[in-house]
Amino acid sequence: MDSISVNKFRENLKTFIEQVVNDHSPLKVTRRNGDDFVVLSSDDWEREQETLYVLQNNDLMKQIAASAATHANNKGYQPTAGELNEITGI
Repeated sequence: MDSISVNKFRENLKTFIEQVVNDHSPLKVTRRNGDDFVVLSSDDWEREQETLYVLQNNDLMKQIAASAATHANNKGYQPTAGELNEITGI
């Protein structure tokens, strides 16, 4: 993550905001008193929130682990060619 001073951020606000939104790269803004902050696009923030929700949900994590185990053993549901085409758009 890039880091800049609050003064540089203020001087080039539009440029840095465009960079954060377009590149999906958070930006750490440092202040003299040590109260730093991070600028993050709303899309990236929503993705982070969804990830945190999944990681904190024990039932979902168990489902993911069970799915990974069946996949590793080549067991479980095998979609048909038509279903795969529908999913992948091929």
